[in-house]
Amino acid sequence: MKKQLVYLAAITCSFYLSGLTAGATPIPEDCQTGGFAIGCQAWSFNHYTVMEAIDKTAEVGGKVIEFYPGQKFSLEKPDLKFDHNATDEMIAAVQAHLKEKGIRAVNYGVVDIPKDEAGARKVFEFAKKLDLYGITTEAVGSIDTIEKLVKEYDIRVGFHDHPRRANDPSYKMWDPHYVLSVVKGRDPRIGSCADIGHWVRSGLDPVDCLKILKGRIISSHLKDLNEKKLEGHDVPYGTGVSDIPAVLNELKKQKFVGNISVEYEYHWTNSMPEIAQCIGFVRGYGVKK
Repeated sequence: MKKQLVYLAAITCSFYLSGLTAGATPIPEDCQTGGFAIGCQAWSFNHYTVMEAIDKTAEVGGKVIEFYPGQKFSLEKPDLKFDHNATDEMIAAVQAHLKEKGIRAVNYGVVDIPKDEAGARKVFEFAKKLDLYGITTEAVGSIDTIEKLVKEYDIRVGFHDHPRRANDPSYKMWDPHYVLSVVKGRDPRIGSCADIGHWVRSGLDPVDCLKILKGRIISSHLKDLNEKKLEGHDVPYGTGVSDIPAVLNELKKQKFVGNISVEYEYHWTNSMPEIAQCIGFVRGYGVKK
């Protein structure tokens, strides 16, 4: 009997731990391109509506999309904004359009998550309705509330990094060591949204940053830049200064299962050929492997 109790306890513990490390909605394998769930951050198409962003993501070969708060809803209803305050009717319309285009919504951000539970819960409820894998934020001050809701909703949260700010030493998100200090000891579903381009703009080596945050990479905004400067702009993967194959190799080595978003902030109204080239690069990476 004693052995049976020990065995049952071990099984129970195993299920509990697997629950901690599993996202609420694992991204299906059929959303992968080149071994990664790669698509677009809708911010790449911020000159357009969310419905158009879905269209454009499909056209460039992406299979997933990451929404951001406040994008115009549609050409027919441009005064409406799509975010966690959206009505159920708006969400249903977006879900229908996603299904029509064969795109899966996987993430939402960068969004502020307030400390107060009621306000934070609106963000998580929105993510739940869209069946998202994760949420992206920089709201470090809300970490206690975030952890509580991560456990309740079983949705992952990644802390995003913008570039180092010379005139604002209080901004620390650019530093992977700081992000690690924020998430260390917290629920394993809380980690980093690794913005590769912003690490390069901060003078850091992205692969080193990924290694520092090993096991805590929730998602990534993957960028290649034309130069290692704050002013560096996006270029198609493999044509700039970022070692994209090395980044992908490290993510693969870490058994990364999150989403990669192409967040292309250049040639805003005619960036689609370049974004398609980025996705094609990752497709080719998978073929070579």
